Amino acid sequence: MFRHMIAVLLLAASGLAAAEESVAKAAAEKKPPNVVLLFIDDLGYADTGPFGAKDIPTPHIDRLAEEGVVLRQNYVTNPPCCPSRASLMMGMYGQRFGKYGMSRGLAVPKDKPTMGEFLRDKGYVTGQIGKWDLGDKTQGPSSRGFMEVAEFPPRVEEDKNRYLVKDEEGKTVWLTDLDGDRLVEFVDRHKEKPFFMYWSPLAVHSPHQNIPEELASRTTAPKKRRQLGGGIVSVDDQVGKLLACLEKNGLRENTLIILSSDTGGNSSEGGSSAPYRGGKGGGTQQIGWTLSPTVISWPGVIPAGKRFGGMSCTLDFYATLAAAAGEAAPKHLDGVDLLPYLRGAKEGNPHEFLFWLNNQPDDAERRHLVAVRWKQWRLYRQREKDRWQLFDIVKDPREEKDVAKKFPEVVERMASEHAEWKKSHVPPPKIVKVDAKGNPPTGHGWVISDGSMSPQTREERRKAQPREKQRKK
Repeated sequence: MFRHMIAVLLLAASGLAAAEESVAKAAAEKKPPNVVLLFIDDLGYADTGPFGAKDIPTPHIDRLAEEGVVLRQNYVTNPPCCPSRASLMMGMYGQRFGKYGMSRGLAVPKDKPTMGEFLRDKGYVTGQIGKWDLGDKTQGPSSRGFMEVAEFPPRVEEDKNRYLVKDEEGKTVWLTDLDGDRLVEFVDRHKEKPFFMYWSPLAVHSPHQNIPEELASRTTAPKKRRQLGGGIVSVDDQVGKLLACLEKNGLRENTLIILSSDTGGNSSEGGSSAPYRGGKGGGTQQIGWTLSPTVISWPGVIPAGKRFGGMSCTLDFYATLAAAAGEAAPKHLDGVDLLPYLRGAKEGNPHEFLFWLNNQPDDAERRHLVAVRWKQWRLYRQREKDRWQLFDIVKDPREEKDVAKKFPEVVERMASEHAEWKKSHVPPPKIVKVDAKGNPPTGHGWVISDGSMSPQTREERRKAQPREKQRKK
């Protein structure tokens, strides 16, 4: 009897070991998850369904939230567009490579991999569609890790903001819609391989004066934000295309999707940060300019229908994608892996403090900003010579009551942390004008490379022109 029990236990242990070995082998053999980063331009905190919008229908973004996690306190630490994208792609505060404001043309570090370079080197097919707006002219997407970059479609001349473009058949179409078609094309083409798509459309950058009525009419938004609403509806349509394409190809459960924004919404077109205040343009001193409405979805890995209130930022996306791919993150990152927080393995704030310092001397005055976030507090001043103001954004989300005098110890602690953070900065280098063209050409195709392509200089382009003309003949 005793020998029989031992035999049974040994058999059970053997079976358990075999099962564990089988699971480990299956995990090792499993294809790494696909990654899609949807980085929208100027999407306001409260302009989609998951964040409270009632007048702009976003059923596909709503579904993404239902199948994932809504990040209620995700921030952009280097607003606006150009510095936001540079810090996103590097996963580090822009001030650590000398970016203290817009500073277009400032190179991003060449000795550290971008998000695209990192995933390319881990076996991913990397693609980019839309707005790049970072680095110098030698650092277009094709030279910093992106193997397939969509060309810019020809624009309709009378459209000053360039949302109206020509498709391959010469028909005038809305740019966002065409960008969505290209997103689907990329996924279809690489359904058998792990892929990373950085989809960064011009949408929903203002103005939207030429928005098709068929888009604007789908909203119930008031006149001031009706055109913007139509632009957001179009973005939502593209999310729907993506989800349908992933499902068709059986890829939905093995695809991590992050939807976020490069900076706060534009209040001049009715962009909203409710219940907070501020945004692009006239509201850059309030928290709404720095809030990024973010949804992260990965069915079967990240819980569905969850709302996460921990303090995170767009710098975290790089580390999160690295972890999802099963790779150790580069050491230069300031961001952290969000997956343990989203899955409930860790609690609290991914970051105890977040910092801002926009003080580029020749940048627009409205974009100057010095700030710290900690717990329920936001410490703020526009210029470093100004006195600190303190707001409790839980009790006072519109930042209408300065409580700095009431809580001097909080001001002292946060100011001290900001001063310590500044020690990691480097002085802003001189922006050197580069004779090169880093952006993809106009057309309907893709620039295909190994992601380390060198842009042509003006002289190289001049010499190439006769050959190009000959090909056209």
